[in-house]
Amino acid sequence: MKKEIGIGFITGIIANSLGIVLCIFIISLIKDFSFAETFSFYRRTDSLWMIITLGALPNLAVFFGFLRINREYRARGVLLATFLTAIISYIIYFN
Repeated sequence: MKKEIGIGFITGIIANSLGIVLCIFIISLIKDFSFAETFSFYRRTDSLWMIITLGALPNLAVFFGFLRINREYRARGVLLATFLTAIISYIIYFN
């Protein structure tokens, strides 16, 4: 049981990381900047929490994917990763 939740948590963190990279990549294509310029812009303007929050959207697909194949404990791990993302976003926003 703990192993299944851990696998789901790691999967959620990976999906979140890929979502962040994809979000920055899409914004850099729209704004016609480089990837590094876009990331540094959001870091300089204290708006990095927005990118982190948008990066959590792939967790939704992973969560429902695990539920579809009857892996409830892995879905719980993805939910924990999403809660961790939300907590980190709020910490960054309010500091």
